[in-house]
Amino acid sequence: MSTLMTERDIFAESVCFSEDSLTVRLDDGRLLSVPLEWYPRLLHGTEADRERYELIGDGEGIHWPELDEDISVEGLLAGRRSAESAASLAKWMAKR
Repeated sequence: MSTLMTERDIFAESVCFSEDSLTVRLDDGRLLSVPLEWYPRLLHGTEADRERYELIGDGEGIHWPELDEDISVEGLLAGRRSAESAASLAKWMAKR
């Protein structure tokens, strides 16, 4: 069995959005873009909600307080989508 090993931790520096994607600038110079549909809370949030993010753990993750969403850089690099169930998302959307 093999595991992915990196020489050093990779951290987020900034976040931006297009109409259909989330792009994270990493401290090693890469830009990592993923479909916005991978993260339904971001997809259904307002532009203002998306722009109000916080880098957590010196950039190990990203937190959106108004959307109650947290995404790790490790998860982004591994290509992991949100694991939120449709029922949980529907409940969250009903409260908005």
